[in-house]
Amino acid sequence: MSSKKQKKKADSNGKEMPFLSHLEELRWRLLKSIIAVFVMVLIAFPFSNQLLEILTYPNNRMSTPPKLIFLHPTGMLMVRFGISIAAGIILALPVIFYQFWKFVAPGLLPREKKFIWPIIIFSTVCFLLGIAFAYFVMLPFILPFLYGLGTESIRPTININDYIGFVSRIILVSGIIFELPALSYFLTNVGILRPHYLKKYRRYAVVIVFITAAILTPPDPGSQILMAVPLLLLYEVSVWISVFVYKNKAKKAALRRD
Repeated sequence: MSSKKQKKKADSNGKEMPFLSHLEELRWRLLKSIIAVFVMVLIAFPFSNQLLEILTYPNNRMSTPPKLIFLHPTGMLMVRFGISIAAGIILALPVIFYQFWKFVAPGLLPREKKFIWPIIIFSTVCFLLGIAFAYFVMLPFILPFLYGLGTESIRPTININDYIGFVSRIILVSGIIFELPALSYFLTNVGILRPHYLKKYRRYAVVIVFITAAILTPPDPGSQILMAVPLLLLYEVSVWISVFVYKNKAKKAALRRD
């Protein structure tokens, strides 16, 4: 019997998987995620020109947009590869989330495993909402501010590699931050997180939020507030999600006792 079949048999019998089996499982989950990203990158690359137009739109829509240039012969090729990789990661998110939840599933109770698909869908939606927020709200605010720091004699001419790197980082970080409600939903369902913990440490969360916003955004109050306000709202949403899930679990537990 192969090691993979032995692992499945051990899981079905409820026995604890040995450490090496965990590593093997993690390796396969990572490999499948990487393959999914690779396939999506290949699919996205032919559309890299359209994706480039989308990413440069926040710059080009300005009344006097800075000129975007590339400084090396392979500059645009690297930009297209970078855009394709970012798009591949985003397109492969359902597979990545699925592989992650399948990795942690052996440690969950049967009643907890039924939440995997709702969490996968919820996680994907939250990430896409974070991307939309960065693209439609943050970038139209941040870019004009940064460009406005120039003077009459010093006008911005931006390397396209630097521009795409900056925009991609803002978009991906925003998507990750918007995963907070999905994380709250999952951790409360499995019993790791309780609502009163989130309420108890709310004041500390506010401080962490503003520190995080200061790290992730340019050093100006407007951009920091623009990042901090959604983070605070997401924290409050996470609290209410945790409250709802916790009460629902308590209600079901009471019904089972009756």
